[in-house]
Amino acid sequence: MTSARCEVCPHACRLVPGSLGACRARGNVNGRVLPLAYGRLTSIAIDPVEKKPLALWKPGSTILSVGGYGCNLRCPWCQNASISQVGESEVAWRSVLPEELALLAAQAHESDARMVGVAYTYNEPLVCWEYVRDAALFVREAGLANALVSAGCVNRKVAEEVAPLLDAANIDLKSIRAGTYASLGGDLRATQRTIEILACEPGCHLEVTTLVVPGVNDTPEEMEELSLWLASVDPSIVLHVSRFFPAWRKTDVGPTPVATVYALAEVARSNLRHVFTGNC
Repeated sequence: MTSARCEVCPHACRLVPGSLGACRARGNVNGRVLPLAYGRLTSIAIDPVEKKPLALWKPGSTILSVGGYGCNLRCPWCQNASISQVGESEVAWRSVLPEELALLAAQAHESDARMVGVAYTYNEPLVCWEYVRDAALFVREAGLANALVSAGCVNRKVAEEVAPLLDAANIDLKSIRAGTYASLGGDLRATQRTIEILACEPGCHLEVTTLVVPGVNDTPEEMEELSLWLASVDPSIVLHVSRFFPAWRKTDVGPTPVATVYALAEVARSNLRHVFTGNC
């Protein structure tokens, strides 16, 4: 049997024919790694752009939010585990080709001019980055915008392919500690590199979210380090400091105290121009 290595993310899964990668969305078909979840959408909704969250990009607008299934991280507190931590047989989905998605967005825009485009979100969109790329081209041809909500834990080629097609992005920066990322099945440097690539893309507005989880990343020292690193990339990057609530496999601690979120946001404001608090 011909095995093949997936080159999308740092997991670099070596797959034999018929097997799936860690993300559950890619697999080996006749010796080639393919995006098996391509165009398979589990979620379609119109959301305020502020919900992505995007605070300083087209405020007051709405966006057609779409998601599939699968993710290459294993965050125990995932709010969307029912789609991100499953495969094709464990969740209902419908096939929507890229041109069909662009048509849906155009029709939504015709009904309400506040609807500005498509957001690739909910699970990890970049495990099927080819769909994001293809759909984004059709959406842009329709005169609408593309936004990405992602953990950004992918290899350079993927980030560089997608970045020029994006008008906005929000990247989850889970922590500034490599050990924390490793415990989540991720890679800190890969996420940092995606943030750097998007920050250098002139047509893409970039925001970052850090979920503050008690006992994981909730110290002033870590927030100082994290915000200093973001400022070294670009001090105008928008940072959302968000409150954790128990979910999925992380129910052993309560919600992050609101006072902690506010205090860490103040730490970040000493280094960044735009800091918002979320879920408070």
